[in-house]
Amino acid sequence: MNLPNALTVFRIVLIPLYLYVFFQSFPYHVEIALGILILAGITDILDGYIARKHKLVTTFGIMMDPLADKLMMMAVIASLFLTERISIWAALFFFARDAGMIIAAGFFHFRGKKTVPANAFGKLTTVLFYIAFPLVMYRYQYGELILWSVIAFSFVTTAIYLVKFRLLNRAM
Repeated sequence: MNLPNALTVFRIVLIPLYLYVFFQSFPYHVEIALGILILAGITDILDGYIARKHKLVTTFGIMMDPLADKLMMMAVIASLFLTERISIWAALFFFARDAGMIIAAGFFHFRGKKTVPANAFGKLTTVLFYIAFPLVMYRYQYGELILWSVIAFSFVTTAIYLVKFRLLNRAM
């Protein structure tokens, strides 16, 4: 396993650790959980950079990197909902989008369809989520409104991916 793939696996391992810490009641548990989330974000940046720079891009990485992102974001959304920091509707919209993308990517991959690689819009969506999460975690007055804006942008990003997917697979 190369370094970028190991970083992706490490990011997946951080998910249960984040959830465990977030739901504890010891002092600074939210700050430590946020630190874990920041570490996950850093590994996300590093794995892609290292893979591209050193030509270590693999099929495993192409599939698992976005999956790791989505699983981490879904864990954060679940934790925010379960602690009443966001509404059920924000959680449902988010889960519907990400679960749909995970299922569709797996379905099309195993049917031999070409998948659309991450693009600037998808990466920007991930960055915006990482910015919005702390605002919601700390119950910033407009945190959920900002999260809703990011969710709306993520649906635009999804539409872009769908168009690119259709164009990429039209000849197949």
